[in-house]
Amino acid sequence: MTNRLVVLGSCGAWPEPGGACSGYVLEYRGYRVVLDLGYGTLSRLLELLGSVSADGLDAVVVTHHHPDHMVDLHALFRARWFGRRGASSLPLYSTPEVYAMLVALEDGDDTELRQVFDLHPLPAGPYELGPFQLTSVSLPHFVPNAGVRLSSADFILAYTGDTGPDRALADLGRDADLYVMEATARDQQASTLPSTAVPRVHLRASEAGQAAADAHARRLLLTHFWPGSDRLLSAEAAARAYDGEILVARDGLEIPLLA
Repeated sequence: MTNRLVVLGSCGAWPEPGGACSGYVLEYRGYRVVLDLGYGTLSRLLELLGSVSADGLDAVVVTHHHPDHMVDLHALFRARWFGRRGASSLPLYSTPEVYAMLVALEDGDDTELRQVFDLHPLPAGPYELGPFQLTSVSLPHFVPNAGVRLSSADFILAYTGDTGPDRALADLGRDADLYVMEATARDQQASTLPSTAVPRVHLRASEAGQAAADAHARRLLLTHFWPGSDRLLSAEAAARAYDGEILVARDGLEIPLLA
């Protein structure tokens, strides 16, 4: 197995034509964990695994319960329940609201869900996931959101989920080899009114760049783009604050991990 991060989907809110929302597969030292499973990601995950029932997946991390980050978790449940009933349960690390959403989709009955998923709440920990230690922190959003950090002896990945500006971003991504940060850029869309939430609950690309600079992260991956956004403009905005390598997420992108 190659050490890499694979982008399953990179849109925020809803997928662009042919696209998918937030989802990332981290493969490292024979261990495979998926981070978020938004609209359209499950089929891509199964294609990567080469399995209709998600054989080869070791763990699932979901940052929060907005559907563009978790709705295909229910599809994963179905793949495991109908395709691998009786198999060992998959560790699921998520905010409690994520599991509550799954229960609602199952008409309030979690009997089968608890046979498929082994639940671990976020933010909490630390947890041991194969070669990684998982730590997490609460970050500002419309709903409870857990920024996560996966650390091994020689590689660190940090991921914000959805967040507004916050001092905790610098610590979450401190010295990360790869910092995966949202850069929603709703302000690029004249037809879409920017959120008026206070405090703000999404990052601009320039703020992602500044947070990556404050964290001394080695590489920055911008993602969670509002459909129709100009991603290169976002990268240019981030580069005004961050002088490290900036990657722009697109569906199917494979990023070799540099340890």
